[in-house]
Amino acid sequence: MALTRSLFSSRLQAPLLKRFYTAPSPVTRTSTYIPSTTKFAKIMCTVGPASETHETLTQLIERGARIFRLNFSHGDFESHGKRLEAIRAASRALQIPVAVCGDLQGPKIRVGVIPASVQVGDSASRSGGGLVQVDAGDIVVLSASAPEAHIRDGVPVLSLTYKDLVHEVEPGHLVLINDGAIRMRALKAEGDELHCEVLVGGDITSGKGINLPESNIKAPAITKKDWACVEWAMDHDLDYLALSFVRNAAEVNELKAKLRDANDGHRLHIISKIEKPQAIDNLHEIVEASDAVMVARGDLGVEMELATVPIIQKLIIERCQMYGKPCIIATQMLESMITSVIPTRAEASDVANAIFDGADAVMLSAESATGAHPALVVETMGQIIEASEGHMRTLVSHASAPPTRTAAAHHLTASLAYGAWHVVQETRAKLVVCWSQHGNAARYLSQHDFKIPIVAFSEIQRTVHQMALFSGVTPVHMAVPSSTESFIDATEALLLQNKLVTKGDQVLFLGGRPLGKSKSTNAMILHEIGSKAV
Repeated sequence: MALTRSLFSSRLQAPLLKRFYTAPSPVTRTSTYIPSTTKFAKIMCTVGPASETHETLTQLIERGARIFRLNFSHGDFESHGKRLEAIRAASRALQIPVAVCGDLQGPKIRVGVIPASVQVGDSASRSGGGLVQVDAGDIVVLSASAPEAHIRDGVPVLSLTYKDLVHEVEPGHLVLINDGAIRMRALKAEGDELHCEVLVGGDITSGKGINLPESNIKAPAITKKDWACVEWAMDHDLDYLALSFVRNAAEVNELKAKLRDANDGHRLHIISKIEKPQAIDNLHEIVEASDAVMVARGDLGVEMELATVPIIQKLIIERCQMYGKPCIIATQMLESMITSVIPTRAEASDVANAIFDGADAVMLSAESATGAHPALVVETMGQIIEASEGHMRTLVSHASAPPTRTAAAHHLTASLAYGAWHVVQETRAKLVVCWSQHGNAARYLSQHDFKIPIVAFSEIQRTVHQMALFSGVTPVHMAVPSSTESFIDATEALLLQNKLVTKGDQVLFLGGRPLGKSKSTNAMILHEIGSKAV
């Protein structure tokens, strides 16, 4: 009954009908502001024309956005730089740390230019360029040498952005265009051309994506354009890089080596996007090599049987939990809200089920980048997360298994995080607080269902930003205290100032001796607010 009341409360339902927002009431913030939280899973937003202003970004952060995605597939460095500056400015003004992720395009294979002079079929081209309309049984030629599309003896000849395709697709393999809306089967290769028969027809315009689920494509995971984006990301202190179309751990390690060789300090973390069948075959090694993983359901749903995507999503979340790595669920989560003020029931269930499965974050794409009301979308997603987590808190709590495949260097930290969960269950602890120099302690803590907030401190600004991705974790920047006792005293003062605790509350502290040293988390202290730290 409590769940029914919460789902239908006016607090959750009324905002769904809002189209305009009023600013929150002014608050007096301490020199170090620690926002209280009512939801643990994080919201990742793609920034685009609909959300790039300081005002809108402020609204998104206020409503729960904690990770922002710059999609390098669109726009140029100048536009991304302006968006990055606006994100950082909004974050500073609100005193709420957020992470910024640059999403590399990867070897996306596309149809080349179809000039306006090419018009095949009765449909009008919405792109303003040419259009080729194909029907089942038609023949289409994909050419490695054609500079642009043309018609030869009544047969469409399409150019390609990846020329080696014609030599790497074997007869009988599927060739999918426009997210699988157009399906073809390769017949034969002749010279630099691949002849295909159309199985399911439709309209082809310039730049449509091509998927080859049955072919072993040898295109490098990181293209020349991607390497330029990596350099830009390092120069502009981004927090994460999302690596597209990952097939194996070697591709992740190649990027890590580049960051290491560039002496990128406390390096960008790498999010591996799982969207290829080969990635599922190599999932263990990819998760182990990555800092986080994204279930990119767009291309994944084209490259593999659509019916298997929900199963694969659960599998990937389980693997991430096994290695203690954050998992992000992406693509079409609230797709209808690009235009609508409310999501479909299926979309609400999709977000909720991702939370029930243990996802650390859920992502918005076009909903926040180009949608009609991005702040409302974030607020709605936050309400679904909050309701789902509220329901989960009513269930009997069971010990979540600790990550079973932790790196040897972090085994003690992972074990302490597991032990901390048991301490919290047996006490009245209101918060978990940890010092996490490079984010590992906070990451392992976040993999357990504490049902109470985790406040994680670090002196490294990039680490503070990166911890914004971790489920249940509120990151805070702090200079390294001189001792564990001074850390507890300083933290107690901050928690009291921000009204997160009151005198007599119990707080579980995790830290190390000395504080500020990597991989030193080795102590756990249950502290009562108001008592002397020992």
